[in-house]
Amino acid sequence: MNIELFCEDIAIQPVFSCFFEYYITDYLAITNKITTFVLLEPAKPLYNAQIGGSFFYYTYMKTSFAKPYSSPEQIVQILKSRGMLIKDEYKVEDYLMNIGYHRLSAYIYPFYKSPKSDLVLKEGTTFAQVLTLYRFDKRLRILLFNEIEKIEIAIRSILANIGCQELNDRYWITKPEYFANTEKFNLTLAIIEKELSSSKEDYIEDFRRNYIENYPPAWMITEVLSFGNLNYIYSNISSNQLMKRIAGHFGLKPQVFTSWLTVLANLRNMCCHHARVWNRDFMLNPAEPKKTKNAWIDTSKIDKKRIYYRLCIIRYFLSSVAPNNNFNEKLSGLLADFLSVDIAAMGFTHDWKNEEAWK
Repeated sequence: MNIELFCEDIAIQPVFSCFFEYYITDYLAITNKITTFVLLEPAKPLYNAQIGGSFFYYTYMKTSFAKPYSSPEQIVQILKSRGMLIKDEYKVEDYLMNIGYHRLSAYIYPFYKSPKSDLVLKEGTTFAQVLTLYRFDKRLRILLFNEIEKIEIAIRSILANIGCQELNDRYWITKPEYFANTEKFNLTLAIIEKELSSSKEDYIEDFRRNYIENYPPAWMITEVLSFGNLNYIYSNISSNQLMKRIAGHFGLKPQVFTSWLTVLANLRNMCCHHARVWNRDFMLNPAEPKKTKNAWIDTSKIDKKRIYYRLCIIRYFLSSVAPNNNFNEKLSGLLADFLSVDIAAMGFTHDWKNEEAWK
């Protein structure tokens, strides 16, 4: 790999920083290079017009993808050579054909010895263990999706209801005067128009046929929007009072509320697309509430980028939207069915059941 390393002190005028960005982007696109910039110290503004600081960046050349295709039969032999115990090769080949090695490889990875780059499996590793982990993750995704659905439906209704009450305007979602950023509003309105034009829901078609207004009222519009779009609308509301009232319904501050909605929307999409979630190190770092209405957890020893923290967020919201929910029992039952799963890799603490939020 061809690596070039540089270190510089810079002070770039904003207009030139834009040029610099486009120039570098074009240069890298032409030369097939990827560059990562790492800040070494905070930028020091000069005369309120410059940005700068010390940084280094490294550039490396992209190469062709060299790994060849391997058939399920070949992969079985590769896995055996790495130390996997396989009883029925034909059955494993069938799993590899129908699930795919690329997907299953994420569930094989935890069974490799360190350093994992050596691709040597721990003694006694079986394909059945990998399949068990895969099945656990599948059931976990189903559980998460079902519980997030309850929260999403509640958010739709609460956003429409409280918005109409506070603003005394049933069409508020499609009016720019209620939003802080015009550009964000226009993007949202374009999404609303697209969803309405493609919707086959009876109530939307009935509204188009019988009423003269350009847009349906808020309680209809929220039903055709995605979880992410609902959060986008909420985060752009200009009225602090309205934002506080909506978030306050759940005993949260607006900043935490919108952060948690973003996290749940992201998790919901992962579940929809069958992505691995059980031991994932999530990129999004949720905001931490200082005070809550419902029982919360001691986060001093918790990794907020693991699935456990997200399970706690779901549990918290359910305390408001479905106070008699049995999410605790469902989760405990799932973990009991898969005792071989390392819940520490999910971010669970050893005494998580003693947390007030899980009682």
